[in-house]
Amino acid sequence: MDRSGAGLTVPLDPLLPETPAIHEVRLAVRAWLSAHDARKVCVALSGGADSAALTAAAVAEADEVHAIVVDHGLQEGSSGIAARAAEFAYARGCVAARVVAVEVTGPGGLEAAARAARYRALDDARGEMPVLLGHTLDDQAETVLLGLGRGSGLRSIRGMAPFDNPWGRPLLGVRRETTRRACDELGYRPYEDPHNADPRFTRVRLRTEALPLLEEILGGGVAAALARTAAQLRDDGDALDAAAADLLDRAAAPRDATGENGVDVTVLTDAPSAVRRRAVRLWLLARGASAPNDKSLRAIDDLVVRWHGQGPVAVGRGPRPGTRLVVLRRRGRLSTEFVDQQRCADD
Repeated sequence: MDRSGAGLTVPLDPLLPETPAIHEVRLAVRAWLSAHDARKVCVALSGGADSAALTAAAVAEADEVHAIVVDHGLQEGSSGIAARAAEFAYARGCVAARVVAVEVTGPGGLEAAARAARYRALDDARGEMPVLLGHTLDDQAETVLLGLGRGSGLRSIRGMAPFDNPWGRPLLGVRRETTRRACDELGYRPYEDPHNADPRFTRVRLRTEALPLLEEILGGGVAAALARTAAQLRDDGDALDAAAADLLDRAAAPRDATGENGVDVTVLTDAPSAVRRRAVRLWLLARGASAPNDKSLRAIDDLVVRWHGQGPVAVGRGPRPGTRLVVLRRRGRLSTEFVDQQRCADD
């Protein structure tokens, strides 16, 4: 959608009032842009309070802002909602506001399928620019709780990163109530997505039931404490990841007669288990495994430190139906190969 098709009813006025909530959002965006040396950015704009406040602040702080509005088509009138968001983007001073319609299909339920479709559309539309997302401190707290409840380990409970190229999250230190106040200060009525109040979704129940109860029991400050915990764990996780990358470099074995370049078990053995499993995970991702889980990583760790001739460990699907990608230990090194699924089950 270009400016002529936006159906503008809001006068073009990119200047922002000097009010407390807007000021807080602007400072957060300014700090993010400075930290990541970004001057031209895209903003994922839904028309809700978080992304609207982010868009207005980004226009005030960046040299050039492009808005991308994803129309999921999940409810009647979604095209009109998307058009109104684009109108807001132009009114605030975005140089472009593009509406992208997507089809929400795929595994994992409605929420996961919509997220996957949204991120694909944003990635396709962004060009070379980073995409700013309106995730707030409250979203970070919910993410940590989800990770804790699922037993997903450090990688999950350290939450969302401020920048995970190309995704930027300037508002991880800003409360959701602040973005709502910022919209009030702008005189903008944000879109209220009914899915954000639908108790069928786990995250909604965390937001409306679990977190308020924890705040009551613990006397407040829970969301902020969870966000601080995520930041601390992210520092720890980054250090462990760096150590794992170094270990994997040292453990990389030269190619053998079959052309396989595996991982030297003797180098891995003496490393701390947390670093060793991270190194194996990095290696597996490079070999085509899809997000290896904790059970698989621990089984592979047993191939390293508790070796007694056990069979291969399956870590993903193979290139043909009925085949699996497996890890096995052979001649003092870990290697991968594709095997028939029945053979993997028999082993």
